[in-house]
Amino acid sequence: MCGIAGIVDLWGKNTVERPVLEAMAKTLVHRGPDDAGFHVEDRWGFAFRRLAILDLTTGNQPHYNEDRTIVSVCNGEIYNYRELKETLIARGHQFQTTCDVEVLVHLYEEEGREFLNRLNGQFSFAIYDRAERNLFLARDHVGITPLFFTEAGGSFIFASEVKAILKHPAVRRSVDLTGLDQVFTFPGTVSPTTMFTGIHSLKPGHCVTVRNGKVEIREYWDLSYPGEGEAGDGRPESFYVEQLDELLRQAVRYRLNADVPVGFYLSGGLDSSLIAAIISDVHPGEQRHSFSIGFHQPDIDERKYQRLVSSQVNSIHHEILFDWPDIINRIKTAVYHAESPLKESYDTCSLALSELVRSEGMKVILTGEGSDELFGGYVGYRFDMLQRDGVDEIDDAETQIEKEIRQRLWGDSRFLYERDFFAFRETKAALYSQAVGSMLDDFCAEGRELVDVSKMVGRHPLHKRSYADFKLRLSDHLLSDHGDRVSLANSVEARYPFLDREVIEFARTLPVSLLMRDAAEKYIVRRTARRYLPEAVVNRQKFGFVAPGSPYLVKQNVPWLNDLLAYDKIQREGYFNPDTIERLKKTYRGDNFTVNQTFDNDLLMTVITFEIFLEMFAMPDFN
Repeated sequence: MCGIAGIVDLWGKNTVERPVLEAMAKTLVHRGPDDAGFHVEDRWGFAFRRLAILDLTTGNQPHYNEDRTIVSVCNGEIYNYRELKETLIARGHQFQTTCDVEVLVHLYEEEGREFLNRLNGQFSFAIYDRAERNLFLARDHVGITPLFFTEAGGSFIFASEVKAILKHPAVRRSVDLTGLDQVFTFPGTVSPTTMFTGIHSLKPGHCVTVRNGKVEIREYWDLSYPGEGEAGDGRPESFYVEQLDELLRQAVRYRLNADVPVGFYLSGGLDSSLIAAIISDVHPGEQRHSFSIGFHQPDIDERKYQRLVSSQVNSIHHEILFDWPDIINRIKTAVYHAESPLKESYDTCSLALSELVRSEGMKVILTGEGSDELFGGYVGYRFDMLQRDGVDEIDDAETQIEKEIRQRLWGDSRFLYERDFFAFRETKAALYSQAVGSMLDDFCAEGRELVDVSKMVGRHPLHKRSYADFKLRLSDHLLSDHGDRVSLANSVEARYPFLDREVIEFARTLPVSLLMRDAAEKYIVRRTARRYLPEAVVNRQKFGFVAPGSPYLVKQNVPWLNDLLAYDKIQREGYFNPDTIERLKKTYRGDNFTVNQTFDNDLLMTVITFEIFLEMFAMPDFN
């Protein structure tokens, strides 16, 4: 991965200044410490920071077509570039490098923006057509790589991270209250919303065209499940297992392509273990590095299983033993890179893990994310199957309001995601200051459109939850603050074989019986894994690790944390009710108080990290 940024004048009145682009690029050095590139003209300019992985000597960007009328910068990888490049060469195109993303300028020259669905990769890119004076941006199908944009002072400004956009002198800082409410209500912010008013996250599977002062956003791909009862084509189970196996093997081969060493994470769970085993099988005899995190607490330590798989695949294994004080030492860094408050502290563990990878001289790792969302791996999927045949809720007034909210959000009054929105609204109202709370109707998370409801209506419950998880949990949380941000913070690129486009297209057509059977999740993944892994790994009950939350933090009596939550400070800033925060602090400091983070919100963790967010990004008080 890399870092990109750019500015385009919308109305022919602004000159793009190179020092501004250089300042933007400087904030992205952690994403690309190896090189930098710029292209600046009067009315537009691109900036690029490079993490050198393919074509180490000539692969710097921007890239150009033959007559330099088309210019591109790209953050990410195009995995099927060899096939695309072969076709383009046959059509007469000439390449200057062996870098994968050079295909973009030539594909655009051939097909305009219609080439997007030919790409298999993880990418965010910008293309400028100098002849047409047209800017084109796109983000990959599931949102592995980030891309943000805004309009300010007559300019269109974009970057891989918000902190780069904030370097533009026309951009003003203000907290987007909907973004804050989304963090309380869902796994995180939901694209296009961010924590910054007027700065938008481009949705996965979307592209942007900027021309003649107009900004057009359109969808080019979305996860689309068949209607209930339509999935599958009657073929035997063995056929689907064979297909998944071959697709995962191809996805792994694609992601091992690099001119630098490639390692992998081992969590001890099914998904990362399967990826590790396939890596070993497709490249037998090649010893690779594996990385894991361990804990002093036996009930959450998985080193036994991590070491078991490492031994089986003969990896050079590296471990880091994480101590809870490390949370306090890393929490500010985690918020800075997430550019958002957090719901829990796990990002600090992920930061430590990517630090370990980088300390061993590695830049690229493979990981197992995406399997749970595709193949029914969360407790919610079992709940859906049980609830499907259960009794209806008591139809009192409060439940009726809740059903109306669910119907509007999901197209199904019985579909429960995360929590009861109506009841949780009262909790949020007590948390916010009087001034903010009086505006709750205007910014509440459950009052906004979150997903394309038409993609959920008439679908099987497992497919409904998968679609919602892709939109609310995966792209803007697990692949964002849990993924891209904590890996690139240490200049490490994470690659996700389960999120290969061909794997996704295959998974969406599977019979539901292959996703969950006898209340056991990810049935087909387990069937496939038995080809590679011992039963001790395949049959493990899913383990959801939860790092210590705010009850641990507030009991440490750390001076900077006490200052962060001081009554007068909270009152002056104007976002939260200081009396409510005081009650939460007292409750969370209780000797026997715990937060069951699988089912409950750690409200104070979000408050703590929001306060860090205000400090880190010099955000104004609420007025």
